[in-house]
Amino acid sequence: MYNKLIILLFTLSFIFLSISSILPQEKGEKDSLKYEIQEVTILGTRTVEKIIDLPFSVFRVDKEDLLYGIKESAKDILTDVPGLFLQSRYGNQDLKISIRGFGTRSNSGIRGVKILQDGIPESEPDGETIIDDIDFNSLGTVEVVKGNLSSLYANSPGGIINFVSDLYFPYDYSALINQVGRFGYRQNGFKLGLKNENNRFLLSYNYRNLDGYRQHSNEYQHLVNAAYEGYLGRGTITILGNFVNGLNKLPGSLTKDQFDADPFQANPLAISFDFKRITKKGRIGIKYKMEIDEAEKNEIEVTGYGGIKELESADNLNYIISTRYSLGSFIRYTNRSELFSRNNVFTCGMDYAYQSGPVSDFDNMFGNKGISVQNEYIESLSNVGFYMLNHFNIIPDMFDLFLSGRFDRNVYERNISIPFGFADTNRIFQKFAPKIALNYKLSPSVALYTSYGIGFDFPALSELANTPLSSNIKYSINPDLNVEKSENFEFGIKGNIITPDRDFLRKLSFEFTFFDYVISNEIVSFVINQTTYFRNAAKTNRLGIEAGLKSEPFKSMELTLNYTITDFKYLNYPALINTPLGITNDDYSGNFVPSVPGNILNFILNYEFEISDNISGLLQWDCDYISSMWVNDQNSERTSSYFYANVMAGMNCSFNNFNAVLYIGEGNIFDKRYSGFININDFNGQYYETGEPRNFYSGLNISYNL
Repeated sequence: MYNKLIILLFTLSFIFLSISSILPQEKGEKDSLKYEIQEVTILGTRTVEKIIDLPFSVFRVDKEDLLYGIKESAKDILTDVPGLFLQSRYGNQDLKISIRGFGTRSNSGIRGVKILQDGIPESEPDGETIIDDIDFNSLGTVEVVKGNLSSLYANSPGGIINFVSDLYFPYDYSALINQVGRFGYRQNGFKLGLKNENNRFLLSYNYRNLDGYRQHSNEYQHLVNAAYEGYLGRGTITILGNFVNGLNKLPGSLTKDQFDADPFQANPLAISFDFKRITKKGRIGIKYKMEIDEAEKNEIEVTGYGGIKELESADNLNYIISTRYSLGSFIRYTNRSELFSRNNVFTCGMDYAYQSGPVSDFDNMFGNKGISVQNEYIESLSNVGFYMLNHFNIIPDMFDLFLSGRFDRNVYERNISIPFGFADTNRIFQKFAPKIALNYKLSPSVALYTSYGIGFDFPALSELANTPLSSNIKYSINPDLNVEKSENFEFGIKGNIITPDRDFLRKLSFEFTFFDYVISNEIVSFVINQTTYFRNAAKTNRLGIEAGLKSEPFKSMELTLNYTITDFKYLNYPALINTPLGITNDDYSGNFVPSVPGNILNFILNYEFEISDNISGLLQWDCDYISSMWVNDQNSERTSSYFYANVMAGMNCSFNNFNAVLYIGEGNIFDKRYSGFININDFNGQYYETGEPRNFYSGLNISYNL
C-alpha cells in the first residue's frame, strides 16, 4: 500500500507540474476580487501569511460559497473540504469531524481537531468540542488547516478549523433569514450590520426547530451572536459574544438487525429513559491587536475570554447535571525583519486556559432526575502553553524554512464528594512538540511542501475516569492513562493558477498531500458492564493521500473533484475483551482502524448564470461516494459503502437597496439508506445511526442596505 501511495502522489505531481508549465501565470490584479490570487490565512503560523507560502494543506470556504444552501450544521459548510470526513447523528449535535484519523474515537463531539471562532478557541481546554453556538448564516469564511499543528496549538494533531464572522460588509444592512425543509425543519432569524470609518458591528439571532427524520430526534435552539471591531490608531479591538439555549432528544444507536428492519426507529432505551441534552451556555471574548511601529514590523495581540455552560443530559444509567466555567487568554508577538539579508518572521506567544465545575449524577427515572445521587464531584483542568515559530526565507520568493515548537503543561483535578472511599486525584502532563517544515515555490502559483513533527493529544476529562482494571482503583482519575503521541510526516504540492483572459481553463487550483503518521500510546476505548473506559493500548500507522482539484473549464462553470485514500492499521494492539465469562485477552494487531473509509470521493459541478445586471444565479450538482468502514476494533462488522447526490438552484436579486437570495434544493435525491454515524466499539453491538434520507428544503434571505 505504501508504494502505491507514493507512486500515485508523484504521478499526480508530474501531471500538474506539466499543466502549470504550459499555462500562463497571473497578469496583474485583473479580476482578483473573483479569483483572490493572493489568498492569506492566519491559522498556519498564527500571523498573516499567504497560503502559497505555507508548508501546510490549507483550504478556505469563501463568502461566495456560503451564499446559497441550507445551513443547518457545520456539515453543510465543510462537507466539500478535501480530506475531511464528517459524520452527523442528527442536526448539528455530536458532529464528528475526522482529519487523518484524528477524531474517530469520539462518539460525542470533536476530538483531535482544534475548533476556533474568530480566532478564539471554541474547543474546551481538554480538547473536546460540540459546535452548537456558531451562526452559520453569518460567516464570512471558514479556514481549515489539515495536519499536525501541535507545535502552535494545544490538542491539534489533526488540524485547525476557524469559523470567521462576516464583519467586512460594504454597506450597513438588516436582513431576514428564513429556511424550511422536510422533517419539520425551520430556521428563522435576522442579521444587522453597521459600520463607519472606525467601527464595525454584527448582530444575529436564529431560532431553529427540527422534528427529526428518526423517532425521538426532535430539537430546538435559540442562538445569539454578536461581533464588534473598532480601529484605534494602529490598533484594532474586537469584542465577540454568543449565547445558546437548546434541547436535543437523542434516538440512540441501533444494532445491525434493528438498522436493517427500520433505520429510522429509536433505540428502545432512548425512548424509555428519554435520552436528551439540554444546553445553556454563553461566552464573551475581547481581543486587541496593535502594530507597534509605523513600519508594521512588530505586532502584538492580547486576548481574553470566558464562558459558562450548564448541561443536563439523560442516558440509560444516569441523569447528569453539570456546570462548567471556563477562562482563557493568550498573548502573541510577531517581528518581521531581516536575518542574514533574508526576510525573517518570528512569532512567539503564550496560551492559558482553565475550566472547572461540579458534576452530579442522579438516577434516571424515565427521563426525570431521581432522588438518589450516584456520583458528585468537581473536576478541573488548567493548560499553559508556550510556543514559537520562525519563518526564514532561504531563497527570496522561492524557498522557506519553518521551525516551530510548543510546550504544554496540563493539570487535571477531580475532587470526589460522593461516593465515599475514593481519593481526590490530580495528574500533570507536560510535553514539548517540535516541527520542521519546508516550502519551495516552483513558480509564483505552484509550491512543494513537506514537514515532520511530533504531535500530542492530551486525554479529555471524560476519558480520565478510573477503570476497574487500573493500578489503583481508589483514585478518581485513571493513574495509567497517558498522552497519545504521533510522529507526523507529510509531503505535498499545491497550486492556484489564474488566467482570467482565457476562455478555457481560466482557473485551476489543486492540492495533493501524502501523509504518514505513526501513533504511539493511542487512546482506545473498551467496555466493562456497559460502561466505556479508555486506555493506552495501540500503536497505529496511518497512510493516506488527500487530493483536491477545482477548475473553471469554461466561463461560468466550476468543477471540483476531491479524493481521499487511506490505509489506517493497528501495528500493535493487545486488547481486553469483556465476555460473559469475564475479561479475556485478544490481539487486534493488523486490524483496520474503525470509522475510517478507505476511499472518499466528492464531485461538484456549479453553473453560474446571469439574467441581467441585477439577477444572477447558481445551479449545483454535488455527489459523494464513501466506501465501507469497520465499526469496531475487532473488525467483526462493517458498514456498506454508499453514494448519494444533492441538487440545488439559487437566485440572487438586487434592486435599489433591496437584495433577495432564494434557493431550493434536494438532498440525497436517490433516497439512499446508509449509516451516517458509527458508534464505535459499542458493548451491545449498537453501532449504527442512519444518515439523512431524501430531504427537500428552500430558503429566502432578504436584506436592505440602510
